[in-house]
Amino acid sequence: MMKKRHFLIAIPVILGIGMSNAIAQWDENKGCLTCHEGIEQFSDIDTMAYLTCVDCHNGDGDATTLATAHKDMWSNPTDLRVVDKTCGTCHNEEVDNAKTSIHATMSGMISGTRYNFGSQSRDSIHATYDVKALKTGREGTVAELTQLPSYDPSQPESDTNSPGDDYLRNQCLRCHLWSDGHQRDGDYRASGCAACHVEYSNAATYEGGDKAIDKTQKDRPRQHKMTRAPSVEQCQHCHNRGGRTGVSYMGMMESDGYGTPYKEDGSKQGKLHGKHYNFLQADLHYDAGMSCIDCHTKDEMHGDGYLYTKKEFALEVRCETCHGTISEDATLKTARGNPMTNLFRSGDSVTLTTKIDGKQLKVPQLNGAELSPEGEVAMVKIASHMEKMECSTCHAAWAPQCYGCHAKQDVGKPNGDWLSGSHSDISQLGKKANLDKQAFSWSESRSYVRWENPALGINHRGKVSTFVPGCQVFLTQVNGDKAIVANKTYVTKDGTSGLSHNPIQPHTMSKKSRTCEECHTNPKVLGLGSGQYDIARNFPDGQAPVNFELERFVDEEGNQLQSTSHDGARPFNKDEMQRIQRVGTCLACHGSDEITATGQAPDDVTHMKVIQRMVEKSR
Repeated sequence: MMKKRHFLIAIPVILGIGMSNAIAQWDENKGCLTCHEGIEQFSDIDTMAYLTCVDCHNGDGDATTLATAHKDMWSNPTDLRVVDKTCGTCHNEEVDNAKTSIHATMSGMISGTRYNFGSQSRDSIHATYDVKALKTGREGTVAELTQLPSYDPSQPESDTNSPGDDYLRNQCLRCHLWSDGHQRDGDYRASGCAACHVEYSNAATYEGGDKAIDKTQKDRPRQHKMTRAPSVEQCQHCHNRGGRTGVSYMGMMESDGYGTPYKEDGSKQGKLHGKHYNFLQADLHYDAGMSCIDCHTKDEMHGDGYLYTKKEFALEVRCETCHGTISEDATLKTARGNPMTNLFRSGDSVTLTTKIDGKQLKVPQLNGAELSPEGEVAMVKIASHMEKMECSTCHAAWAPQCYGCHAKQDVGKPNGDWLSGSHSDISQLGKKANLDKQAFSWSESRSYVRWENPALGINHRGKVSTFVPGCQVFLTQVNGDKAIVANKTYVTKDGTSGLSHNPIQPHTMSKKSRTCEECHTNPKVLGLGSGQYDIARNFPDGQAPVNFELERFVDEEGNQLQSTSHDGARPFNKDEMQRIQRVGTCLACHGSDEITATGQAPDDVTHMKVIQRMVEKSR
């Protein structure tokens, strides 16, 4: 006999708000809907339309009191602690893969942070929880990862007892699939599958029709609805720290806390993700109407059974997938040969269909394209650009740069641990209010932020890439009012400073590229710093723990000063810097029509003619 269609209650459910224990006028034909009248059907998929409330949430749909109705209930059936019994009964492969995904393990963030705290090599050895790979043998993967250790301040600091582990547990690891989001505007979300597939507004209030749900209460989804196509804003609930790609994509860059322009009533702008924002040029793909899922694949997001050590190994999409190269057509397949299902070729034309609204976008193709004079120089006359550089190196209009991560730990003040929780409903163990106070309190600030002229270096693929500061930690440790450590920096296992710079695809693409002069004549772009920041005078006693400015991650001899947590990534060496600067001297010539495809003048007469014309032009 088919069960009554008592549709799913909201994620997360409101346990008794505004209702007494006795359910007034309980209707046996309505069951859960006696109270949750007006709630939305969770999915429009036919096979899911017949699921009852208790099929997913457990509990008792025939109960006549609130307490018995909600007994043994799972507020969030998609939480990874219970998902095998809910979503996993139909989607077992996706659920198993999700537990091995970077989104669940956070292996790259953990290994990068521990590397910069001097407690391990670049290799990934830890995750949020113990996990074993379903598949092995691919580059950048491991067979298993063990749970991140805890920190005990009463014991000596060591590779297995690091303040960096506590930093991760109390701060950074709020963004993994086992946890709910931070409890503040812009960061609210659910755990598990619902982290992506149930939309939350930035204000996190319920906008649906369930009469039992308080529409002013925070930490509620927009509606009791699943989406197969998460929005950019949904991804942004997590992707607003670290590389900041989620906010950068929309042209958002955190400000220094001014909160201006003022609102009409004279008050400051509200905060998102705990920050005020400036609004810059958005990524051209965002302006065209594309969302994150139009580029990033199911395997990248859900995982594919491999335990990737860093996100760059999990990614399979390349610019040439859609746009091709100067000499080759777009493959419309990822680097692993997987077809992009929303791309279609008709003759020489390629069309992308957006996954949220079905918008048809013509995708520009490089092969056979009519190039601007600047493009002709950059991509044809100097062919090595296409061979040795990532597309984003030139076409990233800007990149977020947060210099100096001043992190203060108070070991006298226990605080929540994102990897440990307690609650009678196990689907709520990752919720901030239910975290065990097994970590310590941290507060963070920075030295300064920038967005212009991001530096360049070599990424793990051996290509020139945009670099931004990674976690440049200055650790201050206190016990209440008692000082323990002030502004400590670490040295990595490789002997570089634990302050870091790392390669990034900043998700700020622009049709107009960076100028030749910017890259070939600006010392900051080479990683040498601007020469303006006085590191010593920025510390109270003048005793800075490092002797280089925060923008400087290599010296003129090519010696690396700051760490890079991506295996194989590095700053330019001395020969590379000299070659780049030497080109800068002759940029006017290299843009001349008289110069051949090899970048050389055909003879001395032509060479002198070009030089004379440039001299006259400069007068």
